[in-house]
Amino acid sequence: MTEIVMSQTPPILHGPSEKERKYDRQLRLWAASGQAALESANILLVNSGPGTVGVETLKNLVLPGIGRFAIYDEARVEEADLGVNFFLDEDSLGKLRSEGLTGHLLELNPEVQGDWYPNENVKTLDSLLTCSPVFTTIIYTHPITPENLSLLESHGQQHQTPLVAIHSAGFYSYFRINLPGAFPIVDTHPDETATTDLRLLNPWSELAVFAEELTKNIDDLSDFEHGHLPYVVILLHYLERWKAEHDGSYPSTYKEKTEFRRIVQGAARTQNAEGGEENFDEAAAAVLKTLVVPSLPSGLNEIFEYERTNPAEQKSGFWVIADAVKAFYEKHKCLPLPGKVPDMKAQSKVYIQLQNIYKAKARKDAAEILETVQATAGGQTIDPAEVDLFCKNAAFVKLINATTGKISRADRLKEVAAQEFRNDEQAEMTLQPLSLLPIYLAMQATTHQVETEDGRGWPRQEEVLARVAKMVPGAEENERVRQAVEEVARAEGGELHNVAALTGGMVAQEMIKIITKQYIPIDNTCLFDGISSRCQILRL
Repeated sequence: MTEIVMSQTPPILHGPSEKERKYDRQLRLWAASGQAALESANILLVNSGPGTVGVETLKNLVLPGIGRFAIYDEARVEEADLGVNFFLDEDSLGKLRSEGLTGHLLELNPEVQGDWYPNENVKTLDSLLTCSPVFTTIIYTHPITPENLSLLESHGQQHQTPLVAIHSAGFYSYFRINLPGAFPIVDTHPDETATTDLRLLNPWSELAVFAEELTKNIDDLSDFEHGHLPYVVILLHYLERWKAEHDGSYPSTYKEKTEFRRIVQGAARTQNAEGGEENFDEAAAAVLKTLVVPSLPSGLNEIFEYERTNPAEQKSGFWVIADAVKAFYEKHKCLPLPGKVPDMKAQSKVYIQLQNIYKAKARKDAAEILETVQATAGGQTIDPAEVDLFCKNAAFVKLINATTGKISRADRLKEVAAQEFRNDEQAEMTLQPLSLLPIYLAMQATTHQVETEDGRGWPRQEEVLARVAKMVPGAEENERVRQAVEEVARAEGGELHNVAALTGGMVAQEMIKIITKQYIPIDNTCLFDGISSRCQILRL
């Protein structure tokens, strides 16, 4: 008897590990897979200028637990650094700034590793890029020398490494993400309500039979059974009645859907204790958002039509799966079913049956796509979990930077500037905020460390305006551009810590999206105006 009792004793439940407790809140955002990607990341910061915004970005990556970072900074710590950078102290005076910053950053998270350069073994940026393992992402801050910028861009292109440029001066800042070609995101974390796909206008046989079985004697059901019919079943039942009365067509126009909703509402029983039925209220509320003819989302259509020219893309598992999903869509005129059923009033047994019907259909669709994937060259090595994830998120997959290379950066800037200035002319009439592009133009004109005509080391307002005129002819005459240039020239490259800290937080957030390949990063430049506390995202 004792042995029987012992065999039935439930296993000991172990609580969360120390790491799970430490990173609990962020694990709820990007799960264990995202945390693993973060912990395997290797980040390089090429720091220049005052150097505050770059280290604030790293701080927000060290705290959630990136695996490793390196700082390359040729400057030595001066008194001025102590007033704007919280990761330097008096003991750092005279030392390489990279050494002082690395030591203090490592104190934030003992699980993170960090290195600083230049040192005795690696004295130049070129040698660092040559001898180091490939970095996951490279951050660099302005102003930067043209030579170092050229090295980073060449390295990023060669190794397909994302580059993130950050510039902070006075009350202004911006950061720009330069991704290596098209960058797909599958796990975009759409709103749960948006992922509901019930296929009411095109039910498969198992769902249709299930609904018919529950509603074949709907008028003879007891009040309890009638009041616990799932709203999916209710809608399918009355859709069949509608089709019989309308030559086999579904309600398509707003007027028809409104009339159909009135029919559903009128079918609810009111001679009961509640004076109505919640499940019929749910059905009526779901009419407009669920009776929709399936169409191909614009984001997925962009993926289907994308012309792959990079050899690495041809071998990518993402594109193999995307081709299989495209073949599935062309065959069935619909995407694979996600399989999620929203909460609704129903008997537990019936609701579980309904869930199982949707899950079985989702597994069947995913299995068909997996079969296509495995029949493709290179598809045998693709994890079936990747196929499942793509199928569940197919309607929300996003391709970032899809049009890269089709227009030069300089021409793109001129096009955007012309459009933004036209929008500003209509801003008062349309009640739209004014563009922050003038900030970008003013700061872009001071991105490089170059000698000025008078040897001051920082350009005067007239010189900055002249550089703006070279980038976008005529922009130097714009009053708001002149105001932005005045602020940038006044700051003389100096950073305000609160602006740098805020910007560093935004940059780190976008970098985590890129590293984990979850959520949708900006495309591709974010401007911040600390005077009006306002951001704007532009594709430049």
